[in-house]
Amino acid sequence: MTVFFAPLDDMYFAAVRLAGFSDITALPGGEELTEELLKTILEEGGKFAAGVLAPLNRAGDLQRSRLVQGVVHTPDGWSDAYRAFVDGGWNAVPFGTEHGGQGLPWLVATALQEMWHASNMAYALCPMLTQAVVEALSHHGSPEVKARFLPKLVSGEWTGTMNLTESQAGSDLAAIRTRAVREGDHYRISGQKIFITYGDHEMTENIIHLVLARLPDAPAGVKGISLFVVPKYLVGKDGKIGERNDLRCVSLEHKMGIHASPTAVMSYGENGGAYGLLVGEENKGLQYMFTTMNNARLAVGLEGVGVAERALQKAASFARERVQGRDATTDSPLPVTIIHHPDVRRMLLTMRCLTEASRALAYFAAAKLDIAKRHPDLTEQMRARSIVDLLIPVVKGWGSEVGSEVASLGVQVHGGMGYIEETGVAQFMRDAKIAEIYEGTNGIQANDLIGRKLTRDGGETARSFISEMQSLDWKPASSNENLTRLRTALTSGIAALNEATDWILARTVESRSDAASGAMNYLRLWGTVTGGWLMAKSALEATSDLRREVGNPKFLKAKVLTARFYGEHILPRAEGLKAAATAGAGTLMAMDNDAF
Repeated sequence: MTVFFAPLDDMYFAAVRLAGFSDITALPGGEELTEELLKTILEEGGKFAAGVLAPLNRAGDLQRSRLVQGVVHTPDGWSDAYRAFVDGGWNAVPFGTEHGGQGLPWLVATALQEMWHASNMAYALCPMLTQAVVEALSHHGSPEVKARFLPKLVSGEWTGTMNLTESQAGSDLAAIRTRAVREGDHYRISGQKIFITYGDHEMTENIIHLVLARLPDAPAGVKGISLFVVPKYLVGKDGKIGERNDLRCVSLEHKMGIHASPTAVMSYGENGGAYGLLVGEENKGLQYMFTTMNNARLAVGLEGVGVAERALQKAASFARERVQGRDATTDSPLPVTIIHHPDVRRMLLTMRCLTEASRALAYFAAAKLDIAKRHPDLTEQMRARSIVDLLIPVVKGWGSEVGSEVASLGVQVHGGMGYIEETGVAQFMRDAKIAEIYEGTNGIQANDLIGRKLTRDGGETARSFISEMQSLDWKPASSNENLTRLRTALTSGIAALNEATDWILARTVESRSDAASGAMNYLRLWGTVTGGWLMAKSALEATSDLRREVGNPKFLKAKVLTARFYGEHILPRAEGLKAAATAGAGTLMAMDNDAF
């Protein structure tokens, strides 16, 4: 198996030169955060990912988590790795110091999360879900709930889960049937939830479940959903663990990928009702859950970035070592490694530029999230929040699709060996697919983009962001062929996005069916173009450094060439995506249902 290494140079470049790290350090609480400290954090995180998590990835996929006599066992080494993760303080990175967190920006946490997902996605899902629980309780929990649960969730001593889905409801949360009945100062929860990531395991002494349920007198639909804290073991007001709660894992799903991650079917209240505490107010549960959505969807987009990076590293290593065929560009009769073949290089560069573009977009969104949370000026907060809200469906949807595309290309680079499980590259492809599905399928992300994020301000945020992309300073491009070609491609791509945006905005008023029919390709168009804009920024920054003779010239030249390749091979997709996004619903809806 190829040894994993965190791509520290590109991660640092994306954070500092593209995402606006200096803007984050200028925020309240960022006074002690420097570029040198960022480097140190990334280096230490890279060591942990490569030395502890990555070696468990393949073995975990083969061994899987198992449910044995009612107890979930994670793969060998999982518990030790988790203890090392907690002891290293990694779980506490982005959380408030008032509950024992380190108070570091989400931009820093995002870079670290990419490492966890790249080195071992199945493992990284556990702290990712705990993060979502901390976010929800930090915003909406009562002082008592926060005091009782947050310190150990923040540290990672306890893990957390999100219990939304039920078999009859799927993504339609209005149809959930799990019940909650008032009993003094608490509630009794009964029902069954499916697809609960790390719903049970042996790595920590307690698991804190956030459960959506409906009160007997609740309004119908999503307005009648409440949110409850339901611990695996009861927790006293003093924070000490008590008896086992009335809940259990009844089965584990047999999944296509992320085999080591236990995806549980959870049953609540088989013996009178599980003890639960209300979060916030009754009937506002779905509203509270949406507090976690931006962070959670950003994290899922990062899964795509992480798996893409892992697939790229393994494919590039294989291509440099695998000897097969003659070099078609010379007359030499000697066999060469396959990295000499133009089509293999095309695949590798496609993998590389998509990975770098999706990374840059995720980091850019994370930096805006920091500004939205911490900027002292309310106007700047709101401006950043509007950009975050616009981009999150794109980060999740496009980022996860990039993960699948890059992982698939990684299999292709390996040829027949890629189709053999022992090579390990098929795992990346299997693992990547789930990111397109959970935390709201990518179709749901696309509908969210056009139905809420684009239209709620009449397209003002989208048009403003498009204008920002159009205003990129291209002065260095006048005598540089790499930049000139990239500028031409990006200009065309932005124009396509602008035209599609006008069309979608008009059709959401005139024909919602037309708009919905184009939603997914419109989301892809946003990802393709914003990724291209950030790649152009990276090429301009790298060109500037080369002229000033600062930095690593090999790395910087590669940045420029990778960006040019993106312009020549990826940005041309924008015209096709625009055509598909604006085709309307006529053909799509014309066929009879029984003709499919």
